Amino acid sequence: MAVPALGALIAEPLFLLADSAIVGHLGVAQLAGVGLASTLLHTIVGLMVFLAYSTTPAVARAIGERNPARAMAAGRDGIWLALGLGLILAAGGFVLAEPLVTLLGATGDLTVYAVEYFRWSMPGLVAMLLVFAGTGVLRGMQDTRTPLLVAGAGFALNLVLNLVLVYGAGLSVGGSAIGTSITQWAMAVVYVLMVRRNALAHGVRLFPSLSGLRATASVGSWLLLRTMSLRVAILATVVVATAQGDQNLAAHQLAMTIFSFFAFALDALAIAAQALVGRELGAANAIKVRELTRTMVWWGLGFGCVTGVLVAVTAPWVGFIFTSDAGVRSTLALALYILALGQPIAGFVFVLDGVLIGAGDARYLALAGVVNLAVYLPLLALVGSIGPAGPSGLLWLWVAFALCYMAVRGITLGLRARTDRWMVLGAR
Repeated sequence: MAVPALGALIAEPLFLLADSAIVGHLGVAQLAGVGLASTLLHTIVGLMVFLAYSTTPAVARAIGERNPARAMAAGRDGIWLALGLGLILAAGGFVLAEPLVTLLGATGDLTVYAVEYFRWSMPGLVAMLLVFAGTGVLRGMQDTRTPLLVAGAGFALNLVLNLVLVYGAGLSVGGSAIGTSITQWAMAVVYVLMVRRNALAHGVRLFPSLSGLRATASVGSWLLLRTMSLRVAILATVVVATAQGDQNLAAHQLAMTIFSFFAFALDALAIAAQALVGRELGAANAIKVRELTRTMVWWGLGFGCVTGVLVAVTAPWVGFIFTSDAGVRSTLALALYILALGQPIAGFVFVLDGVLIGAGDARYLALAGVVNLAVYLPLLALVGSIGPAGPSGLLWLWVAFALCYMAVRGITLGLRARTDRWMVLGAR
């Protein structure tokens, strides 16, 4: 389940990568504008990932209970919630596009291109959220292969449309956003039709239930708080890296890119955990849940050890791929050594996060995220205020993030997983 899930997870980054590669040949201002608008888009989309994370366990639990009608009802409600939120966010984003990019520091031509790309991306934002919910439904049904096929076809269509609209039709950065929006809607239609077909097959009406929407939104609000705590931690880390100077900031961004790359694979394990744990809890099979949890934790630790060794071995040379600056390369290597040490912890954290999401223990995850952040921010402030300057400053910053922050997350998740309370709460 994890392998095809990984392929589907990287679809959205690949869309943006293709957009950047195609727009990059138009000029520096165009590329910078797309980069700035993409940052805003990533933030919005990242916060809305709960649409998948709340739908997957609800569907999986109903499947485990051998109640496919209830599973399809949960999926239907998730789709409607995604549509409502998408329309609100898209309308707000279209109106506030210019103030938002200006707030991020855009001026002149950069503002023009960023606003153009962001506004033409808003129709696609609605579809992105529908894709989240639809993907969550299929994951809950233990199907991670169909999202991979849809994502692969979507990437190919996106590439063709962007080339035609940007260069053939001469629509510049707007053409790139239009092409991606069309692709996202094509993918969304596939998911909506699949959910519709399954709903009708099990006698489930297509209009949502108010109680179902409330339940999905309730779980989603806690997962939104969980995600916000993670985003604040990453943003605060960037702030400290920025204060350390351009060299450290550049090295930090590269190290974070590598961290994020491996996080996709760990997220794939977490997605498998969500679906499998949700199904077994629905079947009231606590013994199987414990067995699955132990197995997946070992998978997470094992993958963390393997990737940690890979990062440590390549740390002195990987910088040559990204930059010709010797100072940035040497600073990056220091951060990567710490990242390598922290990979097993990350594996443990990501898998248990998926287990508890699959159990529907969203409230604990949200509150634990706040506690984790409360511990991390003072440590981060200490690194920023009295930490050493130069490359060693970034080393200690990554000690704080990759070792201390992830360890605190591991403790709060591990203590919860040792109890049976998360299985009981998840059954409600």
